[in-house]
Amino acid sequence: MSIVRELRVVWRLRGVQLLALLMLLAFVGWRAFQLKFCVLDLDIWWHLKVGEWIVAHRGFPHVGILSRTAADRPWMAYSWGYEVPLSRAYAWFGLMGVGVFGTLLTMAVSYAVYWMARRLAGRFWLAAGLSTVACSAFLFNLMPRPVFLSMILFAVTLTLTLEAQRTSRLQPLYWLPLVFLVWANCHIQFAYGIFVVGLFTGVHLFLQLSEHLGIVPDFVLPSRLPVRRLVLIFGSCLLATCLGPYSYHLYFVIFTYAGSKFPYAFIREFMALNFRAISHYVELLLAGAAFFTLGRQKRVDLFKLALLTVASAVAFRTMRDSWFLCISAVACMADCYGEVDAIEREPIEREPGETVPQKAGLAAGLALLLFLFARNTDFNTRGLDDAMSSVFPVNAVNFLRRNPQPGPLYNTFDWGGFLTWYMPDYPVAIDGRTDLYGDEIDTRFFRTQNGDASYIDDPYLNEAQVVLLSKKVPLASALLSDARFSLIFQDSLTVVFVRRQTP
Repeated sequence: MSIVRELRVVWRLRGVQLLALLMLLAFVGWRAFQLKFCVLDLDIWWHLKVGEWIVAHRGFPHVGILSRTAADRPWMAYSWGYEVPLSRAYAWFGLMGVGVFGTLLTMAVSYAVYWMARRLAGRFWLAAGLSTVACSAFLFNLMPRPVFLSMILFAVTLTLTLEAQRTSRLQPLYWLPLVFLVWANCHIQFAYGIFVVGLFTGVHLFLQLSEHLGIVPDFVLPSRLPVRRLVLIFGSCLLATCLGPYSYHLYFVIFTYAGSKFPYAFIREFMALNFRAISHYVELLLAGAAFFTLGRQKRVDLFKLALLTVASAVAFRTMRDSWFLCISAVACMADCYGEVDAIEREPIEREPGETVPQKAGLAAGLALLLFLFARNTDFNTRGLDDAMSSVFPVNAVNFLRRNPQPGPLYNTFDWGGFLTWYMPDYPVAIDGRTDLYGDEIDTRFFRTQNGDASYIDDPYLNEAQVVLLSKKVPLASALLSDARFSLIFQDSLTVVFVRRQTP
């Protein structure tokens, strides 16, 4: 028993806890350096180019800039709050700026999940364990895109909401309109946060109405918050999402995404979990543990139960939204264990959080470790350039720069975003903005690149003078025997065709 007591004393030492947190965050940074996802993402380049456009024009686009096939179609840069800082990072520091920006964003997500769990659970090791498990299930399944800002702000929203419910005080919720003002100008998935606040308000309204009618069962956790003020806060959050360059029109984008069919049929990250990766099983176990934890409570929390149910339905439907379930599960478990000890079933003694000097020391130690990691993981301009060149058609674009060909250009979906940035003289035929092109155009391009017989009559291909393709797509093989095109460049990754001139 003495050894156990000594271990408990050691675990409670603030220095040990800070060292453990430092190691956790440093591992996330090291892994980000190693994978170099920050420059391998298919979409980050059009985000970068849009940010540059906004800075150069000092305005916000309302049509499909960078595209030749959708140049006149309506489009909104709803992630401009991410794109402008990204473009400044590149303008000031080049590729290293992009790399560091993505790495810091990845680490910020992991810290936000830990911060949420620590605030709700009131215990370091529980928060560290839950956040580590959750991040292992989703963090490195996506590239550092604007959705990472949604993850961070979703964690903040859940923290404020559950703290208000636990303490029966509305003060934490007064921050929510500011959160949504920022969120709506950074990423379209602010809709998930609006859903959570709306669900929270609706559940409390239902509980108080049921209590007034005398039909609330004893096993349901009652509401102790003033509903009228909750409704006002929810309305303020809705209003805050309309304070930006696109105002309420952002909701039309949400409806467009909700009705889109193409991404869920053709883009892997939008497809349902296939349980061929360990992270899928971790996500499943995390969800199961969260439901089990809720079931062990003396009273049923309808808000948490509804949140977990909806999050499970969404996350198991599309891999990209695994974070929605994982963060919700951590929040629910941390909040439950923050009230009552899981073993002794008694109220816990909440540990104080890190002080400002401790956080400053943590940041300094983390910066030093990241500097050392960068030197040993080839995380530098040359290393990032080599990683980028192994995935994107850098050599082919350089060839076209030395040997200019008349446009227009035909390209496929995957490389469109990169070409908007690296070959801006040729407006792309398509890129990753599925909301811009719509299901019909997106489907047409996917069928053509897969060598469907209809490629012969594809209007976008038939009007192109330059065709830049990956060697792997079936269309590349088909064009080798197509008398309309001549091969002018190829390497291990790319082929470039030009249209033969008819006599």
